[in-house]
Amino acid sequence: MVTATQLRLAELLRHNQVHRNLRSAVLVEHAIRRDEARLASNGALVAYTGRTGRSPKDKFTIKDKTTASQVHWGAVNQPFDPERFDALYERVMEHLQGRELFVQDLYAGADPTYRLPIQVVNEMAWHNLFVRALFIRPTNEEVKSHQPQFTILAAPGFTSDPARDGTNSEAFILVNFTRRIVLIGGTAYAGEMKKSIFGVMNFLLPQRGVFPMHCSANIGRNGKTALFFGLSGTGKTTLSADPQRRLIGDDEHGWSPNGVFNFEGGCYAKCIRLSKEKEPQIWNALRFGAVLENVVLAHGSNEPNYDDDSITENTRAAYPVDYIENAQIPGIGGHPNHVIFLTADAFGVLPPVSRLTPEQAMYHFFSGYTAKVAGTEAGLGKEPQATFSTCFGAPFLPLAPKVYAGMLGDKLRQHEAKCWLVNTGWQGGKFGIGRRMDLPHTRAMVRAIVDGKLDDANFEVEPAFGFSIPKNVPEVPAELLNPRNAWADKTGYDQAAVELSARFARNFEQFDAPPEVRAAGPHAARK
Repeated sequence: MVTATQLRLAELLRHNQVHRNLRSAVLVEHAIRRDEARLASNGALVAYTGRTGRSPKDKFTIKDKTTASQVHWGAVNQPFDPERFDALYERVMEHLQGRELFVQDLYAGADPTYRLPIQVVNEMAWHNLFVRALFIRPTNEEVKSHQPQFTILAAPGFTSDPARDGTNSEAFILVNFTRRIVLIGGTAYAGEMKKSIFGVMNFLLPQRGVFPMHCSANIGRNGKTALFFGLSGTGKTTLSADPQRRLIGDDEHGWSPNGVFNFEGGCYAKCIRLSKEKEPQIWNALRFGAVLENVVLAHGSNEPNYDDDSITENTRAAYPVDYIENAQIPGIGGHPNHVIFLTADAFGVLPPVSRLTPEQAMYHFFSGYTAKVAGTEAGLGKEPQATFSTCFGAPFLPLAPKVYAGMLGDKLRQHEAKCWLVNTGWQGGKFGIGRRMDLPHTRAMVRAIVDGKLDDANFEVEPAFGFSIPKNVPEVPAELLNPRNAWADKTGYDQAAVELSARFARNFEQFDAPPEVRAAGPHAARK
């Protein structure tokens, strides 16, 4: 059904100068012509966004009969009045009147059964290149019959007046499920477009029996699929880009009755301190057609300096997934055999690798734990900071957490998938005392999981969290596997385990979780 909002937009597009479904090379030309961006020496287009990250306090969901009883309202899902949306939408239309616009018809979802046809309207050419890289590009035949079911309208040049418009600042990201549109203004950070559609999929797909997931996914030569959940800095993108396996996608997927499918047609990787040696697949993907956000270029040579964080730590690279040499096209795989939760525990408590029961998996999915340390985010002190993001994607979950955690438990049991927790953080002590896990050892543990080498391993149960720890992992020193053994100060480890366990318990108080899931939490604080 075509809404009045879509009809108003169609009228605007009829009268403006509109560039529809331009290829990447032409969009690059427009971006340079309009002085929006510049080319780096590797051929990628470099743009600077002003705001260097998402604005969660500026994101709202329109509260009406479609959403009132379904959305989990609160700090993440802030309600917005429908009448105020209509008024703000009309002012954005007036702002765009007579402007040069760029339109892409795209899909979210690689599985044709569940994909969402979307249209993206931009006032910036480089934004249009970004969405063309990130979402699924239809074939020439598919474009002819493409009927958008959701529209993104991104007008970074328009700023709101909070007193008049009901926003929190001059920036806004408004999601209207009744009118089927995402309205973005006051921010040029391109990730808002990508993540807004992820939130839309998180609302729509559970109604169709599909579990939406903030995870990466890959598939082995044996056809076995693995999922990787984890917050920023835990290694989700790095560890899923395995030269021995085909990449399904790096960030957003659905688990349907048919299997796993990528929501996107591209990757959006953090590239701070990127190196060819450690992440060759991502390094090689950054070429013509890719977009770099807020990456500093060397004067004179235009060579990207990935170590320079003078603009932001959150430097980003967007590129089509087929720029990864061994990408799985289309982004579809079978039901996963292994589900891996990644965390970077800066307190040195969690094991480098452990196997979870379905109930433990649900507990730690509810929790979505990692830790941040000084240097990863402004304002952090010397001590690590525990971070919990529900279902490893709290900012993007319109429904109650128990909906998504319940779907995870159901899928694990139905398909007999094994769930693992891999700690890419510190061992032998907390941040500043211990040392971070070596990436080659983490890769070896992940490889052992996805290759099935730990399926029949010997395990021991560690007492702090009740995890099952393998006694041996190929290519990993056995003394690294039990975290308490790695600490010289055993009493210090025990105290750190009690403190981290208590943090988990306090965070978990907010959730409506089944008793058996609540009982699967850490043990240390109970003693």
